[in-house]
Amino acid sequence: MNEEQAAEESPDYEALQAKADENWAQYLRAAAEIENMRKRAQRDIENAHRYALERFVADLAPVRDSLEMGLAAAGTSEETAALREGVAMTLKQLDDVLVRHGVDILNPAKGECFDPEKHEAMQVVADSEAQPDTVVLVVQKGLSLNGRVMRPARVLVSGTPST
Repeated sequence: MNEEQAAEESPDYEALQAKADENWAQYLRAAAEIENMRKRAQRDIENAHRYALERFVADLAPVRDSLEMGLAAAGTSEETAALREGVAMTLKQLDDVLVRHGVDILNPAKGECFDPEKHEAMQVVADSEAQPDTVVLVVQKGLSLNGRVMRPARVLVSGTPST
């Protein structure tokens, strides 16, 4: 018996076919939703692994800054040479650990083009020697974790200050 004969013999055939089509559509939507949930969960797990250290690195950033400031404040006298060397080695160890765990130190060079995604302009300064919209001075180095900027580098930018 083919479908046409079944349709002629059963008055409810169209209603049953419509119900079957509706059930099939619901099944397809549910299957698609489950697949979307699976992909979303996988993406969330990957992000959790990738950015699990975010808060820890944010807590270490001021420690790194303090070591760097201490190194700069130690001066160049012979009395502080051992202190400078110890602080420099500690800072290098900390930087090595950070880099090993996916942290990059954002330290733009003087004359580098200002990038608002990686840099925070603390002030615009007039500098006749520098090109406009370039970094003049790094006030505080920035940090990024696996490519995501956690703290932008704070910089002074060349240009004409507004009055």
